[in-house]
Amino acid sequence: MRRNHGPSRWFGSGLVRRFVVVEDSMRPALLPGDGLLAVRGGTPKQGQLRVFPDPLLSTRYLIKRVGGVRETPSGTTFEALSDNAGAPGVTDSREFGWVPAAGSYRVLWTARKT
Repeated sequence: MRRNHGPSRWFGSGLVRRFVVVEDSMRPALLPGDGLLAVRGGTPKQGQLRVFPDPLLSTRYLIKRVGGVRETPSGTTFEALSDNAGAPGVTDSREFGWVPAAGSYRVLWTARKT
């Protein structure tokens, strides 16, 4: 008998996660209330949207666009940039530096809040 490889298995593993945008840093591409479906891992690529733990506040995740990517002795890192850098309260690599790719999620799909 085949095992169930349905959505609950993927979501329960942490490999795939759902996120909701809560601020304006990625306007106009993403608005507060928009939903995201993201998969953990993979190599960041310039222009890609990535979700990762906030380096300054570990209880939240940030979504940013990949600027640059580089290899370091400890692994791959990427520059995390806001599309709307002038929005109130925005934080990105200009403040906290480059981000380790390990533990980040690649955005696969977005859904606009209606």
